Order: sequence, then C-alpha cells, then structure tokens
Amino acid sequence: MNDMTHKGIELSRRGFLAGAGGLTFCFALGSEGIRLLSANTAEASTAAARAINPWVRIAPDGIVTIYSAGAEMGQGSMTSLPLILAEEMDADWSKVVIEFAPADADTYGYGSGSSKSMAIVGSRAVQMYYTDLRRAGAQVRKVLIANAAEKWNVAAVSLRTEPGYVVNPANGQRLSYGEIAAFGTVPAALPAVSDSELKKKSEFRLIGHTVPRRDIPAKVDGTAQFAIDVQLPGMLYASVRHAPVHGSEPQSWNEAKVKAMTGVVATVRLPDGVAVVADTFEHAMAARNALEIVWKKGAKAEGFDSERALAEEYAKVHDDPNAKSQPLEAKGDVKAAFAGAARTFKAEYRSDYGYHAQMEPLNAVARFNATGDQLEVWDGSQAPDRCRSDVARAVGLKLEQVTVHQCYMGGGFGRRSIGDYASEAALVAKATGRPIKLIWTREEDIAYGMFRPQSFQCLEAALDVSGKVTGWRHCVVGDGGSLLTTGIKIPYYAVPNQDIELRGTSHGIRLKHWRAVGHVFNVFAIESFVDEMARAENMDPIEFRFERMSITPRARAVFERVAAMSNWKAARPAGRALGVSITERSRSLGAGVVEISLDRGTGKIRVHKVWVAVDGGTIVQPDAARANVESGIMYGLSSVLHERVTVKGGVVEQSNFHDYHVMRMSDMPEEIHVEFLDKDTHPSGIGEIGNPFIAAAVANAFFALTGKRLRHMPFTPERVQEVLKV
Repeated sequence: MNDMTHKGIELSRRGFLAGAGGLTFCFALGSEGIRLLSANTAEASTAAARAINPWVRIAPDGIVTIYSAGAEMGQGSMTSLPLILAEEMDADWSKVVIEFAPADADTYGYGSGSSKSMAIVGSRAVQMYYTDLRRAGAQVRKVLIANAAEKWNVAAVSLRTEPGYVVNPANGQRLSYGEIAAFGTVPAALPAVSDSELKKKSEFRLIGHTVPRRDIPAKVDGTAQFAIDVQLPGMLYASVRHAPVHGSEPQSWNEAKVKAMTGVVATVRLPDGVAVVADTFEHAMAARNALEIVWKKGAKAEGFDSERALAEEYAKVHDDPNAKSQPLEAKGDVKAAFAGAARTFKAEYRSDYGYHAQMEPLNAVARFNATGDQLEVWDGSQAPDRCRSDVARAVGLKLEQVTVHQCYMGGGFGRRSIGDYASEAALVAKATGRPIKLIWTREEDIAYGMFRPQSFQCLEAALDVSGKVTGWRHCVVGDGGSLLTTGIKIPYYAVPNQDIELRGTSHGIRLKHWRAVGHVFNVFAIESFVDEMARAENMDPIEFRFERMSITPRARAVFERVAAMSNWKAARPAGRALGVSITERSRSLGAGVVEISLDRGTGKIRVHKVWVAVDGGTIVQPDAARANVESGIMYGLSSVLHERVTVKGGVVEQSNFHDYHVMRMSDMPEEIHVEFLDKDTHPSGIGEIGNPFIAAAVANAFFALTGKRLRHMPFTPERVQEVLKV
C-alpha cells in the first residue's frame, strides 16, 4: 500500500515555502482567475506573504506536496482535489504527498457569490474546485517544460510530459520533476493556459480512474488524527450542559458543590450553558451530571409541541389566506390552468425533525499562547474558514490571531459546518488559561441538536384534456427558511404553469443543513404526488413522466437507464414491489428504484434492492463516487424508515440511540446498484444524490404492494400499521 499519505497538520506556510529546496508554486484562486507567484515573490513583501499561500511544492527528491482544501469526512475529497491538479500537472501519483490546506478562504477558497468559502457542504468540493485546479496543474506542467527546454536549449513546444518527467521525443532525453526542481525557477509572470491546452477526457490517467484514497491507510492503522485524538501538555477536559429549551441561558448553578468534586478545576458560564472543566474526561462527566442549573424563562421554544404543530398548526397556516407567503417560483398562468383543467389532484405530506447522527461526537481542542493574543484550534470541520471566524468572534480576537488545524472528522452531514462547539472550547480555554479538549456527549448533541426542519407540504396539479400536467402548485410550511426550500423546484419537469411558495413559522428550535437539506422531504412530496397521479390515470409511473410531465431529455435519460438496470417491467416475486423516483441535488440528476417487502404483522418495511442511475458529469474518482452514492442511500433509508426527533414542552424527547433509532446492519439492502452516465461535462455533486429519492421510491413501492399511501416520513412500523388499518 502506498505509504505517502497525510503526514500531519503542523506544516506552516513559511515552512512549506522554505522546504528543502526545489520549486514552490503559489496560487491565489480569485474572481479574476488563478494567479501564480514564485516562492521568492510570495515572500518578497509582507502584503504578498499574507495574501498568497502555497499549493504545490516539488522537492529535488521528486516528492510533490499538494495542499488539499477538501475537508475529509470519509467522502474522499482530500484525495480527489489534489488528484485533479496532479492530472494536469502530469505528476507521478506515487510521489504525491497530501496536506490539509490552512483555514484561509482568501487563498484556498472557491468563489461563492461575492465572497469565498472553503465549506465542503452540498457536495461542493470537486464541482467548485475542478476547473481552477486543472488550470493550476497545467500551469505547473508548463513551467516544468519551460525549465527543461531552457536547459536543453530546445523549443518548449517540442517537449512533452510523462508521469513525473519531461521528455524530449526527438532524442529520448528525460528529466524528472525532482531533477528540474534542483535547478529550475518559477517565473513571476503567469504562464497562459488556454482551454485547448487542458487534457482531453481520453488523455486522463487519474481522473475517471479509481486510485486508492490517501486517508484510508491511516484510518486503518489508527494514525489518522481526529480532533478527539489531540493531546497537549497541561490539557484539561471540558463537557457542557446546555439549556434543555433551545434559546434559554443559565441563571445560576451549584458551583461550589461541583468545584469540590474530585478533579474539577472550574465551571464556566457559556451563552447557552455551563461547562465543567476537570483533569480527566471522566471527572468532567461526573461533575457535568451533578450540575443543578436554574435556567432563564421566556425562550421562544418554551412550551413548543412539535407533533401538534405538524399535525394541526401548519395546515392552518397553509389554509390562511392572510398568512405571509414567500414566492419561490412563478411561471405562466396557474389560475387559468386550474380553471380550465379536465382533472385536478391534491395531496398533503409531512416530515419530522431529523438529527445528523454523525459517528464522532462533537469536539475540539483550543490553546492560547502565554500572552493570550494567539489561539490555536484543532477541529474536524466541514468549513475550517468559518470555524476560524466563529472562534475569533467568540473570544474577541482578529482573524489573523487564530490558527485552525484541520483534522479528519467522523461524519459531518452539515452539522460540522459551523464552529459553535469549537468556539465553546476557545471560551473555556480563555477562562481557564489552559489548553482545553471539549467533548459533547451524545445526549447533549441530541438534546441541543441542530435539526433538519419538520415540514408540511400541500401539492396540487391540473391536467388538461389530453392528460398532460399543465398546472402545478406546491406550498411548504415550517420553520427554517431556505432549509425548507432546497429541492422544491422541478426543473426536470417543464410544467408550463407553476406556483411554488414558502409559508414560514418560527419556534425557536435550532435548525441546520442536513445531508441534501430540503431535497429529502421536497422530493418525497413531489415524486409521491407524481406517482399518485400516474396510478390514478392507470399509467406506468415512468411512462406517465415521459408522456404527461413534460420531462426534460436529461431526466428522461436517467429514468431510461434505471428502468433498464432494474428490469422495471419484469414480474416480481410474491410479496415484493418496486417504486421509482427522480433524485436531484447539487446539479446532479438521477433516478432510483427500490424493491421492498412488508411484514404486515409488525409494520416493518424491508428494502431488498436499490438501483440508481446518476448523471453527475465527469466522475473524478469512480469508486469513491459510487461509495458516496451508496452512503447517501443508507443515510436516506435510515432517515426514511426510522429517524425522528420530537419536542414536547420545548424539550427534545429523544436522548440517545435507544430512542432515536437508526438503521442496523440487519436492515441493509441485499443489493445496491449504482451506474453513472458517461458524460464529458463539468462534475456536479455526488455526495448527496443518493439520499433524496429514497423516501418517494419506498412510499411508491408501498402503494404498489398495498394500495395505501404513506404521507408522513419516517415510515415507522407504527405509522405503517395505522395506514394499513385505514
């Protein structure tokens, strides 16, 4: 196994530039494109040194070190991003070493509107960095060729590259990249690279070809560093008790009693809780459990009942003509479409709060220097730049006074894209003057979680005399703003008249992006509704989409592929049925089919087989991409069949995995088949595309099996039995 894996996170910018000789290429990815400076130029002025950080270094021994801006949570971005650069650079992949990039969005971020971001959320890593990294790699290759051409006194255009070498085809001369690094220079002027100079798809030897992920060996042998692994001299441990009602704050607590406990060093007031600090985590936990806190009254979430709100209040908001509405899509003349309709349909759908359920507990390590004006933070963050800014703001430091050491993370799913828990570690470190490792318990993470919002949805459709869907209304009601609206539009169905809206409520419950965000419940509602119309029209659900939904060619292609993969029209064994749904997220488009059975005695749905066809553009790493889709399917199935958070009296009712149920190994499908359409287009997001279709596909298969509709996710056995009784 290749031993050139992630080597640690302590390398400084100046250390990277200094190295042991060789060529260092410094890039700044900005709105004007890529700027390339030599190491000498980057170090020449203080302003440049602040603004420019290195991406690539070639040492005389041939080792190529590449920074990766991709947060690594098991999805493979840490490998995929450097691989893109190495492809165009024609690097010998066996000699590439990967390091986490510093938390500096100005240098390592991608363009996000008018700003820059390093957040690896919404399957952004490959699709956002792809073009810039290809061009950067091509520029490095061009500089290497120029240095070789000068040494050989030949024209640069007469030379070519092979992995790790510049070659002169005329006489067979070869110079390794390491040899060039020993004498070469990086010009101050940017070498121009046109699109025609980038490799064609047929020339790729890394992109589109599976290579082993670089994080796997270290994770297997235990050397991979997660924040929870960090040990510092003099470090103390902290755990936090947060307000049971979201938005409340502590008024008083039994500080003297807790501080008298074995190993306890301090208690620290936080904006929404109390931290206990001790010499061991066990002592911190014992003290945390002994806390008796008086909480301030009057939080918005106080008294909130999530089940009542979802069952009764949201429907009233939908029906209220005076309720505030935010238009999301308005096309054509919807009123006329419904007024002239030959037939109309209407249905309602609901979904509960969802918890991220990441494997690794939330944790971070923080350490101030002796004078208190420099802070280091170790965190496994999906957005190290945001972690840095959140922490700086929390403790009153400037951004340049905070250094974030990026670590691996054991699952993120959107929860680890903000720095709240890292900010708590920093606040406790500031209060105690000691390095702090802060760890949330699972119970704390659920009780004070940041959830996928619950939602109520009402859909209506108008069909003309030919049976085509010409009118479309979709209203979503809930708390969460944009978290409720992703995936609610239907660009894959060109229905001419559309009215899509959000009606917001506010409960004071903490909410957050969750894997595929609103696509999960919006696609569930949309595709369940389409299936309902198809069955009512006595049509095959796929044929209905083709003939009645004005489907786009791209969407038709993925349905055709998944129909062939699943042998859609073939008879199934007794007690089995198929369901189908579109899936869409982060510019990727797909279609999925599931085969299910049902234990009518217990109400348990079993998913036996899953097929999904995905148009994700150029697939940089096929095995990693396939694993990401499979992971999304598993995550989606667990959510659809088991997971729900409920709030009673403003307090979360679930506390751990004994009452927040997740899917077990015994529930896994027997077969999962993933295929990617062969495309030579820009990569789109793959990490979340496996999730959105699952709910509708299962619900549609359930109808095919029973003639009953599931309209409230998750489809727990209790809910299934209630539906069967109707």
